[in-house]
Amino acid sequence: MSGDSVTRGPVLVLGGRSDIGLAVAHRFAAAGRPVQLAARDAAALEADRADIALRHGASVTLHEFDALDTAAFGRFLEALGPLPEVVVCAVGLLGEQGRSEGDLAEAARVMRSNYEAPALILGELANRFAARGSGVLVGISSVAGDRGRASNYVYGSAKAGFTAFLSGLRNRLAKTGVHVVTVKPGFVATRMTQGMDLPARLTASPDAVAKAIEGAVRRRRDVVYVKPIWALIMLIIRHLPEPIFKRAKL
Repeated sequence: MSGDSVTRGPVLVLGGRSDIGLAVAHRFAAAGRPVQLAARDAAALEADRADIALRHGASVTLHEFDALDTAAFGRFLEALGPLPEVVVCAVGLLGEQGRSEGDLAEAARVMRSNYEAPALILGELANRFAARGSGVLVGISSVAGDRGRASNYVYGSAKAGFTAFLSGLRNRLAKTGVHVVTVKPGFVATRMTQGMDLPARLTASPDAVAKAIEGAVRRRRDVVYVKPIWALIMLIIRHLPEPIFKRAKL
């Protein structure tokens, strides 16, 4: 992978409607990179597209993408034209643990949105990137996947699967010129978490997540905790003995 392509090639943002996705688009556009925003009802993002393009003087295009319509992934990728150099997957759905426990359809939606869909689209892109011999794939996972906890285990289990998928993909592609980055933001102040009582020290902004992603792409990082304190917190949680863990309220 050439340094020029890493720093200047097009960036595809999957889940471009999300606060994190838009922050990522701003971050890379500010660096002078063409950005492809992909989301459902993409036309409704025209105001955001125009703002990013005008503010940063970058090329920004919109692309229709439904993460749960996996049968359409091939057509979506063909319609993009030339492959991007960097893909950031910001697809995800927090859901509500209580609702997921009693509603199979809701649990399936959370699981598919956080594992099946992101893994399958990045897998498709990985094959194309490997054939080309270059590219960076960034998957936004979660600290919730580091160990299942009663408060969010449906969401966390899907993120655990996605983290494992990214790890395996990184191992598989290590000698192909394609790099895979796993990003674990922890709490993020977004529309999805609005109304939740989030501890300030453990909460990142979408801009902070975007900055961490852009830095990870440039430095070829493997696994990134946006707030480093989360690495220590989850190390402790992962190593709690099961009898103690079962009594903990996490």
